[in-house]
Amino acid sequence: MFTTIFDSHNWAAVPFHFWSVVSFVFGSIVGSFLNVCIHRLPLGESIVSPPSHCPHCKYSIPWYLNLPLVTWLFLRGKCRNCSAPISIRYFLVELLTALTFLGCWLAFGRQSVWLVLVYDLFLGGLIVATFIDFEHLIIPDELTVGGMVAGFVCSFLLAVPQGQTALGAALRESLLGMAVGGGIIYAILRVGKLVFGRQKITLPGDTRIIFSETAVHLPDQEIPYEDVFYRQSDTIALHARTVELVDRCYKDVRVRLSPTRLRIGEEELNPEDVPYLEAVCGKIVLPREAMGLGDVKFMAAIGAFLGWKAVVFSLILSSFIGGILVGLPLVLLRKRELSSRLPYGPYIALAAVIWIFEGKPIVALFFSLMDWTNRLLFGR
Repeated sequence: MFTTIFDSHNWAAVPFHFWSVVSFVFGSIVGSFLNVCIHRLPLGESIVSPPSHCPHCKYSIPWYLNLPLVTWLFLRGKCRNCSAPISIRYFLVELLTALTFLGCWLAFGRQSVWLVLVYDLFLGGLIVATFIDFEHLIIPDELTVGGMVAGFVCSFLLAVPQGQTALGAALRESLLGMAVGGGIIYAILRVGKLVFGRQKITLPGDTRIIFSETAVHLPDQEIPYEDVFYRQSDTIALHARTVELVDRCYKDVRVRLSPTRLRIGEEELNPEDVPYLEAVCGKIVLPREAMGLGDVKFMAAIGAFLGWKAVVFSLILSSFIGGILVGLPLVLLRKRELSSRLPYGPYIALAAVIWIFEGKPIVALFFSLMDWTNRLLFGR
């Protein structure tokens, strides 16, 4: 039955651009749901219940005030009940999803309806991951692990996302894509941890550093523990002239603090039993991540859908986009410190989108240029 329903010849009986309009409208509806995911997944809330409501006054939004694109424009970006502003992100996500679904239909609608639907699912996940990573610097497991499962299932059922026609080849491509995607990024993460895993902050010799229950307080900034502790082995280190606790003092000692252990000189304490610590020192070393584990799982999910070639392409292109086109200008303009974290997921997502629509021609052009350069330089 499903084969008949999604047979391209049957869909071709209706004018092609009728389905273009349907794709745009359907994309805007899906975009409304993606907004729910973007808001609720980082908070650990259900994406099903409760129904859509105003985040300010909790007003339950009726269906006639929840029309994608139209409602936000009609209400001028404000809640109908309390007039609180509603972020333009809601409108932009709906429009972006609508245009993305339309683009998929225009690019692949004549080739395979199944392929369009699979790419719609995949690109919807990329949109959610991008907006969450920009705002929270995380990519939830629901998207990464769920994406791996969905990519493998699509390969098993359809054998089309990686351009394969045989089921066995598609499954191998999906599994290899997961392995290469996760493996390469994890290797980069480990090497980055060894090379860039510590941030040394030099301070005046009599600087007072306060360790509260939630953060490290430096003279000019407050650093939440969640921004430096990504694993149990991550450690903040310093050599203090003096250390003061609520009930005792130390002089000329080394201090090491991890999520589960506080070591002051030779004494070891449980951090949960030390609500306040004040140290005087001239340098502190903070743990730092080159990349998060969410990026590892995210690239594995991309590999599950698109295969290992897309992984390599996305890795190279996303490094160029994130590092050269975005990161370097921000550092030069002093909008961001060299050591600060950038959300890497959005650049991986953008590279994966480019692969879907234009990746193979770009790779072919690259190898043509390499061949031309080789003949020009070496006459062969």
